[in-house]
Amino acid sequence: MATSTVHPNRQLISSEDVEGTHVYDLQGTKIGEIDHLMIDKISGKVTYAVMSFGGFLGLGHSHYPLPWAALKYNTQLGGYETGVTESQLKDAPSFSDDSFSDRNWETQTHSYYNVRPYW
Repeated sequence: MATSTVHPNRQLISSEDVEGTHVYDLQGTKIGEIDHLMIDKISGKVTYAVMSFGGFLGLGHSHYPLPWAALKYNTQLGGYETGVTESQLKDAPSFSDDSFSDRNWETQTHSYYNVRPYW
């Protein structure tokens, strides 16, 4: 897990520190970790956390974009918590690098995870 950089305002965290942070289901079971973030260039809002899970020693893991609104930081766990299950991630709408510029895909994805769109 990433080690937090100290900032004067403890509400802020560097994107560098978010990468590698564990993601847990509502039962406290680790389901993956954040590989990287997708940020809207115009608004500056974080739109997706691309999660990785599975594999061994970094091999064979899968990446799945999860709308940022589906995550909540849990200070007791020291990671992000979500109501999304690992099986939901595996069954999510398929994506490619082009998906992030496809509003239909984004609409379908936010609907699938039952979270409000960021736009």
